[in-house]
Amino acid sequence: MSTVPEAAPALAQQLLDALPQTQCTRCGYPDCAAYAGAMARGEAPINQCPPGGAEGIARLAAITGQPVIPLNPEFGMEAPRTVVFIDEDWCIGCTLCIKACPTDAIIGSNKRMHTVIEPHCTGCELCLPVCPVDCIMVETVSGERTGWAAWSPEEAANARQRYESRQVRQARETEEHAQAMEAKARMKLADLPAHSQHTDPAILDKKRAVIEAALARARARKATPGTGS
Repeated sequence: MSTVPEAAPALAQQLLDALPQTQCTRCGYPDCAAYAGAMARGEAPINQCPPGGAEGIARLAAITGQPVIPLNPEFGMEAPRTVVFIDEDWCIGCTLCIKACPTDAIIGSNKRMHTVIEPHCTGCELCLPVCPVDCIMVETVSGERTGWAAWSPEEAANARQRYESRQVRQARETEEHAQAMEAKARMKLADLPAHSQHTDPAILDKKRAVIEAALARARARKATPGTGS
């Protein structure tokens, strides 16, 4: 989930609360929480968030006690808020944009056209580079308003909740998949000859060793905090 258990957790949480929650990765970190943690540890400056813009930097400066500095252009420029939409005539249903969207703002299924739920789109544009047919378009929705003038606290809270819910779902799906694969491996190991096209004892022994090694790795992951259930 989008929490920051590292050093200075209270400061990191304050900084996270002050970020716009677009989860766009433009700051150079995988999400807003990671950037907040880096700032709290003194590993990142406060001027790497283009969606927050100048006001965002001022908020971070007030929390950290650091001076207000200009947005670093290496990470992008403050700009009006955008959302994306999909040209459904060209969508091939590859699902790559669905997987890239940090707030589950794109719906659809394999080989079916996809659609963007505009109120949930943060304008992160992470879906653009993964689309193989360039059918995703960008539209400005805030006029000339930029930064926090183009993005409300309510929208930030919604984006954060959707991002955290997505992380929980992905973790659950990963665990369920791992459990299913482990159960399948145990079933094969219980009667390997019945689940193999080979009858050569040497080949079966090699397969048995591979499966047992995989099960051992699964047990080790479970026994290591933060890597399994």
